[in-house]
Amino acid sequence: MPPNRGLQPLLRASCQTSRWRPTARALSILALRPKQSAPLPQITHVRSSQLSELAPNTVQRRFASTSDSINRTPLYDMHVAANAKMVPFANFSMPLTYPDQSQSESHKWTRENASIFDVSHMVQHKLSGALACRFLETITPSAIKDIAKHTSTLSVLLDSSGGIVDDTVITRLGRDSFYFVTNAGCREDDLKFIQSQMDAFLKAENASSDQITWHILDHHSLLALQGPRAAEVLQPLIFRDSDDDQTDYDLSTLYFGQSRWLQLSIPSDCTKEGTDLNTPSLLISRTGYTGEDGFEISIPPEKITTSAPLAQSIAKALLSNPAARWAGLAARDSLRLEAGMCLYGHDIDTSVTPGMAALGWVVAKSRRDSPDPPFNGASQILPQLAKPSTMPKRRVGLVLLDKGGAAREGAEIVTPDGDTIGTVTSGLPSPSLGGQNIAMGYVKNGFHKKGTQVGVKIRGKVRAAEVRAMPFVESRFHRKG
Repeated sequence: MPPNRGLQPLLRASCQTSRWRPTARALSILALRPKQSAPLPQITHVRSSQLSELAPNTVQRRFASTSDSINRTPLYDMHVAANAKMVPFANFSMPLTYPDQSQSESHKWTRENASIFDVSHMVQHKLSGALACRFLETITPSAIKDIAKHTSTLSVLLDSSGGIVDDTVITRLGRDSFYFVTNAGCREDDLKFIQSQMDAFLKAENASSDQITWHILDHHSLLALQGPRAAEVLQPLIFRDSDDDQTDYDLSTLYFGQSRWLQLSIPSDCTKEGTDLNTPSLLISRTGYTGEDGFEISIPPEKITTSAPLAQSIAKALLSNPAARWAGLAARDSLRLEAGMCLYGHDIDTSVTPGMAALGWVVAKSRRDSPDPPFNGASQILPQLAKPSTMPKRRVGLVLLDKGGAAREGAEIVTPDGDTIGTVTSGLPSPSLGGQNIAMGYVKNGFHKKGTQVGVKIRGKVRAAEVRAMPFVESRFHRKG
């Protein structure tokens, strides 16, 4: 998906639907909003053959909405009550910042304590059936068959030319059952892509549609609890059944990339009835988009009170710990950039392959070694990985060497002699590095090596920069050993 071109109309629309007026910093965040395409029907439970059969107006909205174009997550009322600055993002009204902290303060709080991000706008999927694994291995370069139960892998959806349709995290729930999350801004394109790929796959396999069942978990919420104190915040809420193995409830034994089904105990002061309540089992994954330790909690739409969605009660329980605070899109963007993580539609899209995007590691070794790996774009991707010099461009990290304005998306990257060699795709002042300007972008092959001296054109002037390794800030995942 290409970067946005219509930013000014988007800003005018945002000012008409929100009390917020854009600052210079907010402009850069709104620029993250992916280009929207016409909405598809909103499906919550389909078999592979059903998506195209539904009428265009079968369902108009996801969650609650004040119009057919802007949706609200189940936590919207809590954000408004907290006086968050709400902005349109990926067709949802989402919190940008909160008044108790600036973007930089919220960013640093996440690095030192724990922050709660409402990421319910993301699209959650469940795929099951006898052919589910083989289908996923067709549209991704991962060795899905080798993923252990309740273990996740970062992957990418690929088109036939090896271009990245979206990035995703895939979790194995059982032998033939998988859960994965895709980006909200890519929703319509992703649904069309998955459906068309599934139809073609089933036809090639001469298989019936009941061999794969695809659920789009539209009404599930998703909370990301991120930061070095995330486990400290979540652990006291884990419900323990005295008849079970107690190690299952100990979050210290749940490592990065692993998931568990766990219940939470919601204290009485977080429920309307004033009584303690236990949630249903929730899929809790040790993962995130900040470079910090943390968890993502998938929450079904069932209510445990007569008024508040389950997600609200869980959020209140997490926030009752003084180590946890809300964080919005602004902090999420700076955290992920420091961690060297890509934003779809900006740092990756269908014009780049995993190799060009410095994501070659998502291509499993077993898929590389296979004489005829049956995944999309293998004939383009594998030769590039075998001979990197054949790639036309490479994603790199950049650090500006002097003070001044940030290198924003679209800025030209040049040689010391002034020849254009690439483009910045993301950039901002790093809160963790004292405001030093960092960026990522693509440069011509040969200029990607660490330490290469380059320039970035900012407001008509060339600023000295250097190619650096990513992440810019060391990741602190909770790994075994």
